Amino acid sequence: MKQRIITAVIAAGLFLPIVIIGGLPLTILVYLLASIGLYELAKMKKINLVSFPGILSLFVLWVLLLPGRFDQILDFLNMGKQEIAILGVLLILAYTVASKNRFTFDDASFMAMAVIYVGAGFYFFMETRDLGGLVWVFYSLFIMWATDSGAYFIGKAMGKRKLWPEISPNKTVEGSIGGVVCALAVAVLFVVFSDIGEGSVIKLLVITALLSVFGQLGDLAESAFKRNYGVKDSGSILPGHGGILDRFDSLLFVWPLIHLFQLL
Repeated sequence: MKQRIITAVIAAGLFLPIVIIGGLPLTILVYLLASIGLYELAKMKKINLVSFPGILSLFVLWVLLLPGRFDQILDFLNMGKQEIAILGVLLILAYTVASKNRFTFDDASFMAMAVIYVGAGFYFFMETRDLGGLVWVFYSLFIMWATDSGAYFIGKAMGKRKLWPEISPNKTVEGSIGGVVCALAVAVLFVVFSDIGEGSVIKLLVITALLSVFGQLGDLAESAFKRNYGVKDSGSILPGHGGILDRFDSLLFVWPLIHLFQLL
């Protein structure tokens, strides 16, 4: 526990100031976090990131992460993000032939999904900061922290029915519901102390509940990855916490949904 607290304090001390500053420092941080996240997924699948499919996947990830204000960088290619992503998929599929199926279709599919999963989540993190400002970033962070904490403590105190024992045996239905309730409590505080609920408080609370549920699904999805590939943590870069994906799994589901729900 001591190690977890020390790591959390140091990570927050580095992460939060950069989020507050925004702009280029945040873009650089996001590129770093997303690249590490892709590395962690590739390592689970035993795919070397320093290889043709690994480098190609990393390149497509970096293109997908490119903020809108930097789209002119792609002008020299005369292609947009979608075209580059499609070309990347075709090249990685072609590599399955060139490698004589040592790099399989399953490997290619995994890397394509890994790029979309990590790329979309972290891209919309930057978009949340750019379009919604700090209040929406802190809203997303706090409702997820409340969800995780509520699910843990209420699950410990009251949990009886297992939520999904095949994937995460310690999670309970009662804890999951408690996490949603805690997220709603945090949303109410944001309504009271900010202008985040000016449009419709009821709409914000409904969407908060949905985000809390989907955040828990993101956590379960990461647990499913790890269980399928026989690893305890996605990485070891954060002592006491695991890897980048272990810390951002819920948020990678939540940030895109904030935009899909057109909150900003």
